[in-house]
Amino acid sequence: MPTPPPDDDYCPPLCDSILGVIGHTPMVELRRFVESRNLRGRILAKLEHLNPGFSKKDRIALEIMREARASGDLKPGQTVVELTSGNTGTGLAIVCRSMGHPFVAVMSRGNTIERARMMAALGARVELVDQAPGAVPGQVSGNDLALVEQRARQLVKELHAFRANQFELQGNVLAHERHTGPEIWRQAGGKVDVFVDLPGTAGSFTGVARFLKRSNPALRAYVVEPATAPVLAGKPVTNPSHKIQGGGYAIADLPLLDRSLVTDYLTVTDDDATAAARALASEEGIFAGFSAGANLAAAAQLLKGREAGATVVILICDSGLKYLSTDLHPPL
Repeated sequence: MPTPPPDDDYCPPLCDSILGVIGHTPMVELRRFVESRNLRGRILAKLEHLNPGFSKKDRIALEIMREARASGDLKPGQTVVELTSGNTGTGLAIVCRSMGHPFVAVMSRGNTIERARMMAALGARVELVDQAPGAVPGQVSGNDLALVEQRARQLVKELHAFRANQFELQGNVLAHERHTGPEIWRQAGGKVDVFVDLPGTAGSFTGVARFLKRSNPALRAYVVEPATAPVLAGKPVTNPSHKIQGGGYAIADLPLLDRSLVTDYLTVTDDDATAAARALASEEGIFAGFSAGANLAAAAQLLKGREAGATVVILICDSGLKYLSTDLHPPL
């Protein structure tokens, strides 16, 4: 039977700023998706797109800023700079505005324009960097990201800014180890067998898997990659451009990826990720992006095979609202 709605008199607590709304996201069992495909097991979806910036990256933005303030690396009123596919930038725009720091987001033109417009609306200065020669619009490669990194470094020097480096700072991992992982464990009633995640920076994979493995040493954790760029698995890259924005950059050395936590590596195609994201919307009422679709497609692979009968947790990384200019969800 479906889970009954909460009592009518339930209401979240009053927060003194938008920062109090970050985290504590709900988790939903994807019963319709599983049953319609005759899968054996359960898929639990952590709805990170319900954060105020519509993604899991709000969590790391807050933790990185808190850690930097506590260490003294971030001075009062200092400008913050970071490269982004749009989600971390949105989170930082929200957090920086609340904490009193100017923020400059540096993003490839290959990412969706919705993200840039949202960051600007939230008070960020947005620097858009042209893609590398031969790049495919709407598909950000490692070469594109390298150009964004170059511009971010220039801006840090020019503005004497703090670099909220999501690829290196431990606040990224700690956000998920301290908060997302424990929330998942409580919401699942301590019954989690498998965690599946597509790494961008690898902060959510490492943080969540680290906590869940402490709670259940038998937990299996799988890294998901685009089928054409399985570089973390040590396989050849046949095409660094793909539709799964926010991850799969074909970067072999991700500083935050703890490989000791990885059970195995899985791949999904653009079509697999797209179909799963559309199924999330039409069957489960969850309007999500490409990376959530990739996570769901990988979870379905596992329940069809080696993890049949298991309880699998995935993250719904961001909202489908950030992809309305793409072909992820069909136009009217």
